[in-house]
Amino acid sequence: MTYISDDPALWPLVNWIQIFGYFVVASFAAVIYDWALTFGQEFELVWDNAVDSGQKQRWSFMTVLYICVRYIGILNSFQYPSPNYRYRLWVHLKRRVHKSASFTGFSGTIFWFIQAWTPFIVNAMLGIIMMTRIYAMYQRSKMMLIFLLIVFLASTIASGVMTAIGNIGTSGEESILSGYHSCFVIINTNEINLNSETFIPTAIWEILAFSLAIWIVIKHVRELRQSPTRSTMRDCFMVLAQSHVLYFLAFAAVSCFDLGLLSPNIINSISVGDDIYGGVLQIAQVLQMFVLGPRLILSVREYHAKLLASSDEETSMTAIVFEELRHVSSGGGGDVLLELSAPPIYVQNLQNGQNLSQSRQSRGWYDFLHDGLSIIYYK
Repeated sequence: MTYISDDPALWPLVNWIQIFGYFVVASFAAVIYDWALTFGQEFELVWDNAVDSGQKQRWSFMTVLYICVRYIGILNSFQYPSPNYRYRLWVHLKRRVHKSASFTGFSGTIFWFIQAWTPFIVNAMLGIIMMTRIYAMYQRSKMMLIFLLIVFLASTIASGVMTAIGNIGTSGEESILSGYHSCFVIINTNEINLNSETFIPTAIWEILAFSLAIWIVIKHVRELRQSPTRSTMRDCFMVLAQSHVLYFLAFAAVSCFDLGLLSPNIINSISVGDDIYGGVLQIAQVLQMFVLGPRLILSVREYHAKLLASSDEETSMTAIVFEELRHVSSGGGGDVLLELSAPPIYVQNLQNGQNLSQSRQSRGWYDFLHDGLSIIYYK
């Protein structure tokens, strides 16, 4: 049933909807602008890597995650009012609706659940991206990977359970108030805070990931001061750290705004100040998930492409070096097989007399930068 009303008493709510709509449009414009701004890089670093000379190649997992996050954001950002926004409509509508009125709508309910579960799904994918970055930064440590998996799964499962419980018995419906179309949701008032608290498990994971990333960056920057390849490797660490810091700051801002929604004075108000508060949260959420999220992958690929481009100037020299180093005997008697696609930094390590164990440390970086393709294989 669609609720239709021209009651002047609901005009403050209509004004609230109209102002909030401007923020929704602004967030959608931000996502589209960022997509247009980076589409050239995306085509070169994502799509062009997936298709080479008309022959389809298997897409890497990171490529799939990037495409999902980016295009879910484009499809979802123009209709992404937070779930608390729709609950707020119901809080004020139920004061004006006759008690015998019944609101059930299959399409509205489906629309509600899409909006409620999208942040959970997208943040889970971003968590996998973050976990992969940290795994590479810690030299592919199995112990670190196990630790990250345990914490990530615990936070994701907790957030998913909270989202599921918080939306039990929820139904959505369309309303037309003085000509303005909107969806509202009927939800148990005892569970609305649970929807707002779903960010807590994710926040614990993000704080841990940020701390681990910053610690390893500081540690390796200090160690690389004496390394013959210190400038290149340090730049690599700084690229990862910079994108991670920007993403974490955006997530911290969203978490602070979500924390404010736990206050009944905000969730039950339709004042201009609370409208602006919800609008800023809307923009911050979209920027965190759908703008800075994809850049976690794009920034690394862009840096890797610059490294490969800079090495093209010395193609003839490196080709000779690769031929000479195709089979290099290691100290333990094993053979190291170098493909012609190996990064120049590894060859430089061997030319400068850096031992195999030190060169092996950079392997994890370039395996990740090359998106899972094994650049160097050890027998």
